[in-house]
Amino acid sequence: MDVIQMQRTWVEYTKSLYREGFLDSQFAQLQLLQDESNPDFVVEVVSLFFEDSERLLNDLTKVIDQQQGVDFKKVDAHVHQLKGSSSSIGAQRVKNACVAFRSFCDEQNIEGSLRCLHQVKQEYYLVKNKLENLFSLEQKIVAAGGSVPVDELGFL
Repeated sequence: MDVIQMQRTWVEYTKSLYREGFLDSQFAQLQLLQDESNPDFVVEVVSLFFEDSERLLNDLTKVIDQQQGVDFKKVDAHVHQLKGSSSSIGAQRVKNACVAFRSFCDEQNIEGSLRCLHQVKQEYYLVKNKLENLFSLEQKIVAAGGSVPVDELGFL
């Protein structure tokens, strides 16, 4: 695939991530902060999100799986943190799943919380895979001598 085709593919793929609700305008804002002086800004920020999210999801699983009862204050604190970090990078579907999760924490509903934990994990791994694919395509474009056509998205 030549550079122009990869760039077109990147534009269409990125637009699909917004259209399907994986990303929101906050991700676009991150992209605008990236420039020649910091060409890996978005990848670095999102990588930190991945690390933080993996830790939070592991902690959430441990807290919910405790046999002596669930500490919903702890669960809510972890979900709140995950909601904030997903919101800060524009991972809209993860953020939305966290909002629903928090309402079940407020109700101290273990079954609802378990379902939401599964949903949050599913949305997280989906967006992680989608963003890894996006970043991989960006690396291929740059390696082939092209530039990532952020300005062609039209809504940034």
